[in-house]
Amino acid sequence: MENAVTIKASSNGITVLLDGSKTFEEINSAVAAKFKASASFLGDAKMAISFSGMDLSEDQKKELLKTIGDNCRLDVTAFYDNTEEMKKAESVRFTKEIMKDPYLARFYKGNLRSGQSLDTENSIIILGDINPGASVVSNGNIIVLGAIKGTAFAGAMGNKNAFIFALEMNPMQVRIADTIARAPDKPDKSQAASQPRIAFLENDTIYIEPAGKNIINDLKLTEE
Repeated sequence: MENAVTIKASSNGITVLLDGSKTFEEINSAVAAKFKASASFLGDAKMAISFSGMDLSEDQKKELLKTIGDNCRLDVTAFYDNTEEMKKAESVRFTKEIMKDPYLARFYKGNLRSGQSLDTENSIIILGDINPGASVVSNGNIIVLGAIKGTAFAGAMGNKNAFIFALEMNPMQVRIADTIARAPDKPDKSQAASQPRIAFLENDTIYIEPAGKNIINDLKLTEE
């Protein structure tokens, strides 16, 4: 029964892989054991969930969700019949997501793929990459502990003091307040793209500079 249930986590949620050769009673028991053993790791996170590998009736799905709830503190925010449905729905959820305070930072872990858009009224810290065709829009600042290869729009409500930071800055487009900067047709190879850089607005011009201590200290963090 050790391999009857596998938990696979992603940026979209949790997929529970079920061994279709087992009976439902065996699966339900294995789900209880697996989530109980993973309770401390999962914590009380809010996650979407889907099941894969076994055809389940509506009553069986409800019973499995109840079993999960009885054996961990995970807050299941949505249930989807398959992983692809979950990915599509979660992409829409991130696009419509509204946060309240631009001076509080929200964390997002995972890579944003082409076609995905993450909109937030908070500043955002992304543990991953913004890939070509993906975009992030924030009323505050955007900090990417990874690469910006897509589009990043900070200060979306007009905050000219907002900034964009990335460990690797090679964007298709960056925008701060009403000012837009596009990637050059031929990148300057004399400056390593992998060097941490920061984009900021000064005199209605966006500058992208190496993220040195002096630059960071000079940044204003209040809204005009």
